[in-house]
Amino acid sequence: MIKPVYNKLSPNRAGRYVRGPTGYRAFYPAPLPPRPPVKIKGNLQALLSQADRALGRLDGSITTIPNPDLFVMMYVRKEAVLSSQIEGTQSSLQDLLAAEVKVFSNTTPRDVDEVINYVRAMNHGLARLRELPVSVRLIREIHAILLKNVRGHHATPGELRRSQNWIGPSGCTIAEATFVPPPPDVVPETLGQLERFLHTEDDLPLLIKIGLAHAQFETIHPFLDGNGRIGRLLITFLLTERGVLQKPVLYLSHYFKRHRQAYYDHLQNIRNTGDWESWLAFFLKGVAEVSNEAAKTARRILKLRESHRLAITERLGRAAGNGHKVLEELYEHPVVTIKKGQTITGTTYVAANQLVGRFVELGILEEITGYTRNRRFRYAPYIELFRDDEGDTL
Repeated sequence: MIKPVYNKLSPNRAGRYVRGPTGYRAFYPAPLPPRPPVKIKGNLQALLSQADRALGRLDGSITTIPNPDLFVMMYVRKEAVLSSQIEGTQSSLQDLLAAEVKVFSNTTPRDVDEVINYVRAMNHGLARLRELPVSVRLIREIHAILLKNVRGHHATPGELRRSQNWIGPSGCTIAEATFVPPPPDVVPETLGQLERFLHTEDDLPLLIKIGLAHAQFETIHPFLDGNGRIGRLLITFLLTERGVLQKPVLYLSHYFKRHRQAYYDHLQNIRNTGDWESWLAFFLKGVAEVSNEAAKTARRILKLRESHRLAITERLGRAAGNGHKVLEELYEHPVVTIKKGQTITGTTYVAANQLVGRFVELGILEEITGYTRNRRFRYAPYIELFRDDEGDTL
């Protein structure tokens, strides 16, 4: 049991602030679930029902798409871009797609590698879930991947912090911080308590449990860098591990980014007042909103796919078979080269070049480099489906 050694300040359901040796106040989180229990009634009950229904519709929408695994990577990429943008990266979805096929320009943000690492971390975590539950071990593994050779790589990737961190305006001291997480010597125990909570069988609705776990992880802030991104990955891993979503197609960072200040305010309000219910209402509203948006995207993907399959069948004649092969590949990798088209179809370079040219004529592909050699083409109508409706650059 954690035993704070400094003067105790007033506790609440979420934990207590403890005065540090130089006057700052560090927060010691109480183990989950909250005591008294979360009151799931009224508005919170209604929001829980809406979120459950929206997630069910999203899962159903994805299963109606032929070979849904082809489309999952774009949902993963969108979540990677948005979650990284919350932490200050400038890279867009277009930057990420271009970087994946090694297309760089003078305008390519230097932080695109951070987004690439996020995609790798998510894919690693999803693969590991087949043999390892959501746990401190898994969290440390994905953290090591997230910070490998990028900004923050000096902050001991994969290792729990051994020094005090704090949250606040850039350049602020610990005394000026908005929030000071628990000291490093209690981080292993608080994380262990969180892991036990996740694996304890109880009657808490799963979305309530996930909402509690995300907020608790952000409060513990167990790493020197990357806590926000890991905490948001945790939501995806829990939804897929528990079978709520068969595929990781919920980009909840879209909602958190759109309401960034409210997101931070709700988390801090838990620590200050123990108001878990307001945070959970905010969280559940986000799950419902983003699930509905993602389900619409799934329906648009299906419509787009059928439209382009019909165009290829009607317009490409004997080349239609190879055209369908290239189209299917574009849903997983929407930026392509002539040589990649040659590999997909098993034809000559000349034939692949002609096929890509026909795709350009049909409005399926557009050239993005402006070169006469080493050209790259993107599946623009598909990428457009994943643009942020709020007008942010993706």
